[in-house]
Amino acid sequence: MSTVTPSPRSRVASAPSAAPPAATPPQESTAPGALPRRGGLDWRIRFGVLSLVWGFSFLLIKVGTHGYGPLQVTLGRLFFGTAVLAVALIAKRERLPRGARTWGHLMVAAFLLNALPFSLFAFSELTIPSTLAGICNATTPLWGMALSLVALSEDRPTRRRVAGLGIGFIGVLTVLGAWQGFGGLDFAGTAMALAASLSYAIGWIYVRRTLAGSGHSNLSLTGAQLLLATVQLAVVTPVFTTLPTHVAVVPLLAIAALGILGTGLAFLIQYGLVAEVGPTTAQMVTYFVPVIATAAGVAVLGESLSWSTPVGALIILAGAALTQPRARMRRTVIRRSRIRRTRIQRTRIRT
Repeated sequence: MSTVTPSPRSRVASAPSAAPPAATPPQESTAPGALPRRGGLDWRIRFGVLSLVWGFSFLLIKVGTHGYGPLQVTLGRLFFGTAVLAVALIAKRERLPRGARTWGHLMVAAFLLNALPFSLFAFSELTIPSTLAGICNATTPLWGMALSLVALSEDRPTRRRVAGLGIGFIGVLTVLGAWQGFGGLDFAGTAMALAASLSYAIGWIYVRRTLAGSGHSNLSLTGAQLLLATVQLAVVTPVFTTLPTHVAVVPLLAIAALGILGTGLAFLIQYGLVAEVGPTTAQMVTYFVPVIATAAGVAVLGESLSWSTPVGALIILAGAALTQPRARMRRTVIRRSRIRRTRIQRTRIRT
């Protein structure tokens, strides 16, 4: 669900893409004098479309697994998503990144942000409802905040953020029904969904440490990342799966929609939102995704819903919101990041 967006104005332990199952929110343009882009539709409409697309992604994964294996679902998703970005790259006459080092980092990012989490979510939905998968995805900012305190020197723990982490953990236990001994819960499926969210968080930190300020556009990096993830799945899938004996039309359409809308088009919409309203507002889509995923699973797939699921989801979202740095703190982090990058660039020039 995620892509690289290593702009200098990287967020601190941010979500998605909590991200949704598909994307790390891109950052604002840092070009001098850059003006916000204006889309054809009002940004609120595009915000709503993005929330719906990412919210329904978990339903589409579930439908896709009814006719195809999890790895096949992931491969199809990446193929269609890459095709959308390839068209965008051609239309905008942008090239893929250059340099072996950049492609090496993108290979790791493709695995951590796309190939691995996409596959884990697909496998998890073989045994757990799409509603639970969507809620597990909302734990990504909690993982990100916890890891960033260790891996990112510019992050500083505060009482507010630590409290958010604790509240989010309570929300996870509520969703899983800890007081009942996790009865009726498929542990393996739930663990895979949580591991997918953890993979997103690890991937974002890796990208911030390796690709921030690379000088390439978000579209160029994202296109290359999805291409590499597609290649990774194209190599692995034939080894562990067999060709289906017949074409399941509805699951195939679900996979195509998942890739075209939830992986390709959604990234492009997100880029436009960030350019127009900024990353802080654009990332708020994260908090609508589990709500829509839950509503879609119940209304369309008829999945059961106990009281603990929506209550726990709200607690998770509240905790995730507290882990995000305030505007003043975010500006301080951005300023320190710029100073650090300037020093590195000067050192490189001297050497």
